[in-house]
Order: sequence, then C-alpha cells, then structure tokens
Amino acid sequence: MQMIRSEFQPLVQKRTFTKWINSHLAKRKPPLEVSDLFEDIKDGVKLLALLEVLSGQKLPCEQGRQLKRIHWVSNIGTALKFLEGRRSLYRGSPIKLVNINATDIADGRPSIVLGLIWTIILYFQIEELTSNLPALQALSTSVSSVDSMASSETASPPMKRKVVTKFQGNAKRALLRWVQCTATQRLGVEVKDFGPSWRSGAAFHSVIYAIRPDLVDMELVKRRNNRENLEEAFSLAENQLGIPRLLDPEDVDVDKPDEKSIMTYVAQFLKHYPDPHQSETDGQQEELLLRSIPTFALSHVCFQREERKVLRELKAWLDQLERDILRTQGGEGSPADKYQAFKSFRVQYEMRKKQVESLLQPVHRDDKLSVDQAVVKQVWEQVSVRLLDWHMHLDKSLPGPLGVIGAWLHRAELALREEIPIQQAHEETANIVHRKLDQHKDMAERSDLPPYPSAPSHTASFSDLTEVLMSAD
Repeated sequence: MQMIRSEFQPLVQKRTFTKWINSHLAKRKPPLEVSDLFEDIKDGVKLLALLEVLSGQKLPCEQGRQLKRIHWVSNIGTALKFLEGRRSLYRGSPIKLVNINATDIADGRPSIVLGLIWTIILYFQIEELTSNLPALQALSTSVSSVDSMASSETASPPMKRKVVTKFQGNAKRALLRWVQCTATQRLGVEVKDFGPSWRSGAAFHSVIYAIRPDLVDMELVKRRNNRENLEEAFSLAENQLGIPRLLDPEDVDVDKPDEKSIMTYVAQFLKHYPDPHQSETDGQQEELLLRSIPTFALSHVCFQREERKVLRELKAWLDQLERDILRTQGGEGSPADKYQAFKSFRVQYEMRKKQVESLLQPVHRDDKLSVDQAVVKQVWEQVSVRLLDWHMHLDKSLPGPLGVIGAWLHRAELALREEIPIQQAHEETANIVHRKLDQHKDMAERSDLPPYPSAPSHTASFSDLTEVLMSAD
C-alpha cells in the first residue's frame, strides 16, 4: 500500500501540473501544449514560454529543431535565473530553488521537474492571488510592523502577543484561511487542510457557493456520494465559472489526496471571487479583524490601509493600461497612427513614473517591499517591457532602409537585454559566454545594413553606424 501511495501522488501531480501549464500556454500566440511533462520540459522552450505568459516579460530562448543539450541547459538556466531574480510576495526575499539545477531538468528527473513547477505555481498563482485578498492582507502585512512595534514596547500580556502573531503565515495558510472564512464556515463544512477535508466534494461546492450561490444546492450535496459531488463540482466550475478542470474525482476520493494538486486547483477560484472592497459583509469582517489589533498599532494600520488603497488603485490603472496597450498594438491602423498611439501611452507611463518611484520606497527596516508594493512593482516592470517591445516592433516596421536598421536595432537590443545564466558547472557557463560573444560579434559585423546618406555607395558597417549615431547625439 505504501508503494502504491508513493507512486500515486507524483502521477496526480504530473497530471494536474500539466493541465495547469496547458491552461496558460493556451493563452500564448501561437499556443503551445505539453503532452509529457517530463519530456517536453527538457529543452526549456516551453518552460520559458510558460514564464513569459505568467510574467508578461520576453525571455531569451534558444529555439530550432536541431537543439543540442547545451542549448537545453542554456534555456533552463535562463528560466532558473529569472525565477531566482523574483521575490516572494510573503517573505520579500528572492525565490529559493533548493536542489533544482538545469542539468536535472534537462535529464527529465520527475521529482526535480515537479518541484520546479510547484515553485512556479506557488509564486505566480497562489502567492500572488492570496496576497491580493484585502481582509487577509490587512492582517498579514500589518503583522510584521506590529510585531516590530510590540518588541520595542515593554513586555505585553500573553493574550495580546498571541493576537499580534495570530495571523502570521504563508500562502498556504492564507489560502486555507480564505476558504474557511468565505465559504466553509458559512455552510458548516469543516476544512482543516488541503487533503482529506476535500474528499467528500462538499468543500469544493462551498467555494463555488461563495462565488455563485445559485449554482449549488447544499442539501443535495449532503445526499450524494463523494464521486458524484466531485464530478458535479468540477463540471460546474469549468462550465459556469470558466475554471480549468485540473482534477478528476478519482484523484481526490482517496485516503490522502495530493495537497499540492488541490491547492493548485482551489487557488484558481480566487480570480472569480467577488471584489471584497464592495462587500458589506467582508467590510464588517475586516473591521472585526482590525479590532483584534492592539490600540498602539491602530494608527499604523490605518496608514497602511490608506497606502494599500493608493497602491491598489495604481495597480488597477496599470492593469488597464496594459490591456489598452495590447488591444491597440494588435488592432488595425496605419504605422503613423500606431506610432501616435504609442507616444500617447508612453506619455501616460512617464507621467506616473515619479508617483510609482515614491510609492515603491521600502517601508520596512530591512528594506523589503510590502506585498502591495511588490505586486505594483511587478506590474510596472511588465508594462515597461510591453512598451519597450512595442517600440522595437514599430522600429522594425519602418519602410525601406529604416526598417532594416530598425530590425537590426531590435536584434541588438534583445542581445544586450539577455542575461547570462550562471551554471553550477563552470564549463557550461564558459560555453554560454563564448556563444554570446560570438552572437554579439556576428551582430556587430553584419553587413546587411542599408547605405546611409554620407556614403551612398557603401554598406554601413557596425562601426560606421556607431559613429553616425554618436555624431547625431
């Protein structure tokens, strides 16, 4: 039985993670699909594509039918370096990839691949979504500040100290708390974990009920068996809420369901939960939670609430700006119209720059950003990349010789933006460096640039073009 159980959970994780990846790769243009997770991730191409979709950033990638292992390792190294450069929204520290290296992923080692994908899910879905829950965030973000203030005061009574630290926790606890506060407690369904508590299917129905009460008859749920409840819940979520079906009834109706798979699936519901800002019930709940915070810390918490409000408004503006940019960029129009539209968006972006810089000043003594600040910073950088990519695309689209120069500048810009991932094996790093040097040398020696006015009978070399650009400045 132990052998069967130890083999069961990795299989469920593989199926769940594959479906989760495909639900995001379907948004890519052109869409991609993973058939065998352990095989399809080896060359790093689909891994980088996934990170691009999740982050909105363009990442350098070695592509082609004749990719060799050195190219696989390079792609995976780029992905790992990108992840290590991100910061956990809860801890504020860089994401740690424990015992995960490029060669193991290129070998398709199941445990390492599953560990990497879980890290991506935890950061890009569970942490990001739970950190945006206002009621929970009011507690989690104020805890560190309240704690530091409490430590500078004289010793507090045990009860007060317990209240201050009561809601400290990570993304897993935040997600569980959301389920308990918004769904299960209202319907009398007990959820203690992301394992056996979900076997009957009632917990899934309670989450759906919190979003769309008209879809669920809890009396009927009590009369049905586990498999029927699970099938109905997954079908309702997929057909009525548009939530990808990552699980099957047989995955959950077991003694010890896989915790990571259930967390991955449940976190998707957060995107569909009504905005708590407009909910009187949730407002009352947040007010009750704030009453548990010591009096000496209330003014600080109120300041944080106002700051969170401004940051959320800024994030909403950035989200809308990014949607407008993508819609305009993909729409019809002449190059001149597109360029004017780009200039308009660029002006809006620049006008907000000082506000963003001031709001992103660290508020903690350890120079860490708050959760809201980290989210805004991520979206701001995402919009920056969108504008830069659009600018380069416009340069490439210029007519005649200008378009050729624009395309060359585009390639050069991508080459310069590309980071060199440091591998554990120094030989691999050296090979990557040599390839990048060859790439830059080839870029500099390209002779397909058009003639420029000062020398109409000769083709501009890189050095000539550089001199012209320098003199123009």
